[in-house]
Amino acid sequence: MIGALTAGWTRVFGVLGRLSSYRLVLLSLAALAAIAVVLSLVGLVGPGPLELIVTAIVLGAVCVVVDLALHRMLRVPLRVESSLITAAILLFVLFPTVDPAGLAGIAGAGAVASLSKYVLAWRGRHVFNPAAVGAAALTLVGVAVPALGASAWWVGTPAMAVPVLVLGVAVLWRTEKLRMVAGFWVIAVGVAFLRAVALDSAAGVEVDALAILTQVALSSPYLFLGAFMLSEPLTMPPRRWQQFAVAALVGVLAGWPIDVGAITLGQEFALLAGNLLAFAFTWRAAVRLVLEGRREVTPTVRELTFRTRRPFAFRPGQYLELAVPHRRPDARGTRREFSIASAPEEMPVVRIAFKEGSKSSYKRALAAVPPGATLPVTGVWGDFLLPTRTTAPLLLVAAGIGVTPFVSQLRHVVTTEQDRDIVLVYVVSDASELAYRDEIERSGIPVVVYSRDAPADLPAHWRWAGRGVRVDADGLLRMVPDITARHAYISGPPALLADLAPALERARSLTTDAFSGY
Repeated sequence: MIGALTAGWTRVFGVLGRLSSYRLVLLSLAALAAIAVVLSLVGLVGPGPLELIVTAIVLGAVCVVVDLALHRMLRVPLRVESSLITAAILLFVLFPTVDPAGLAGIAGAGAVASLSKYVLAWRGRHVFNPAAVGAAALTLVGVAVPALGASAWWVGTPAMAVPVLVLGVAVLWRTEKLRMVAGFWVIAVGVAFLRAVALDSAAGVEVDALAILTQVALSSPYLFLGAFMLSEPLTMPPRRWQQFAVAALVGVLAGWPIDVGAITLGQEFALLAGNLLAFAFTWRAAVRLVLEGRREVTPTVRELTFRTRRPFAFRPGQYLELAVPHRRPDARGTRREFSIASAPEEMPVVRIAFKEGSKSSYKRALAAVPPGATLPVTGVWGDFLLPTRTTAPLLLVAAGIGVTPFVSQLRHVVTTEQDRDIVLVYVVSDASELAYRDEIERSGIPVVVYSRDAPADLPAHWRWAGRGVRVDADGLLRMVPDITARHAYISGPPALLADLAPALERARSLTTDAFSGY
């Protein structure tokens, strides 16, 4: 039974991994909208079905038209999915209506949200969440013109809690922000609970802690805010501790809104404050790279060498998000994440590698980029970093193209003349697919190779596991008997991590950089 459930979840996550984060968010929001319409038919949510449908049409039309106009004026890539996501988020943040004045306010919020993507942006990154900007603008204008409305966050209702939770978890698993948003939710609910208790106590009302906690947990928009807005990649800082700092700030401000005159600084203002902190962490991360050349690393792996016009900071093991605008992008979109294969000391040269053979529109567009072309990097992220203590023994496990973050780290180790105790386990389909052999050999570390055929001319400190030897936990323990003394790092598909888990759990620590491929 457990095996069947595990296999089922593996298939589900495999499907999610093939979708771009933008496509998954859009589909999830569309599902939430459909669920809301059904619930509205039986009166379980505030808006009626006609109000929901009319408001969705207005928001979708306005956001797409504004983005299309700016696309033509500024000659920037058109991202219809992004436009529809902004419209769908606003559908749950603003209160749907069929009143002409209210629809005018909603249309204005949609236009401001779309405009903010271009005006309130820095080197390809959003400074603020667009939907939060639109909602905040309507709230501010609504003070002077109440008929235009204000933000309502009606999504925070018990009937929507389970759908938001299920679809939100799917999105957060895909974007790898589940722990961060869980932390945000705990803080927001905790602060809101304390606020409600304090207000009841001050008013002389008997405090029912369980009722207050239930109300806060099920009737607040924190789940939606965290899953579909706080987790937006283009407003996230690069390091995990920075992301948790942003989440904590937003959680506190969302849980305890501050009244400023006639305005309550609620959810959207809390998120904008968090966006500002995130921007302070990342304002130098967005850069542009000029393609200098490409080379064949293996029969299927290509390395691209770029030169950056402005040096940027990164640490070995981190990854960048590279945008390649192209016509008719598929479900994976126009951006991809690539581990940086070069060392920081090579700046302004930046290297990445990718595996050819995919049918994705992005891969075809990337393969066709000519030398001299400029591509935008929207940010640098990641905590796949080696320990700062150089005496810590390490085990690196790489599968195929997953070796690239280790190449960056080994290049850094060689350049900075560090003396580290490192063992690399390198898993490839065929010996010909051993990428970066020269760079790894120069590091002088022991390497264990798993491949179907025997690699030729292996260096003295390299070992081949043998023909037909399966990559499993028992084999890893035989090849690396002192694994309990090492800090383990694994970069490869989730299936490899699952196969090696019994052995890797014996390591002193385990850090993963699992990927679904692109």
